[in-house]
Amino acid sequence: MNHSDIETFFATLKAANPHPQTELEFSSIFELLVAVVLSAQATDVGVNKATRRLFAVAPTPRKMLALGLSHLEQHIRTIGLYRSKARHLLQTCALLIDRHGGEVPPTREALEALPGVGRKTANVILNVAYGEPTMAVDTHLFRLGNRTGLAPGKTPMEVERKLLARIPHEYLTDAHHWLILHGRYVCKARTPECWRCGVAQVCGLRMKTPAPR
Repeated sequence: MNHSDIETFFATLKAANPHPQTELEFSSIFELLVAVVLSAQATDVGVNKATRRLFAVAPTPRKMLALGLSHLEQHIRTIGLYRSKARHLLQTCALLIDRHGGEVPPTREALEALPGVGRKTANVILNVAYGEPTMAVDTHLFRLGNRTGLAPGKTPMEVERKLLARIPHEYLTDAHHWLILHGRYVCKARTPECWRCGVAQVCGLRMKTPAPR
């Protein structure tokens, strides 16, 4: 995909969705952090169902820590890996209180020092909460980077670096959301719905999927 194709790609996605947002539900940066940690190997729909109840009783690090492990597990037990996630969340709450005054830090180094927070989660927080032009490469972004020719790479880090280098600056802040939504609803893993894809004309996928009969 050349520079002209990339410009067309993102201009088209922007025209269809000028103000893309995460589908995770939250009302504070702390709630966003919790939701993103829980979303690993889970759907946003499933996370939202659990956090609606959880955030009603524990919307802050102190209140979540006060729940204790067993009660927190009960709130999120419908989510995959809930036991380890509950443990990490309580450890994170303690660190937020001890080191950051109960606030979510705005730097990558501090975020990645929190239990259960890796580069991808940190990128989401930096982008959604603090407006940084980061790229959280999940399965959707990794697939699109390679399938479309936008940013081919063998590792998430390689795809991330290429996306940051190749996407025009004006689209960088929102590009993460456009790519996730496009991968989730159009350029699906098993059967990309090329027949209704607005950017199919610039996509590098050679064998486009025909419309079902």
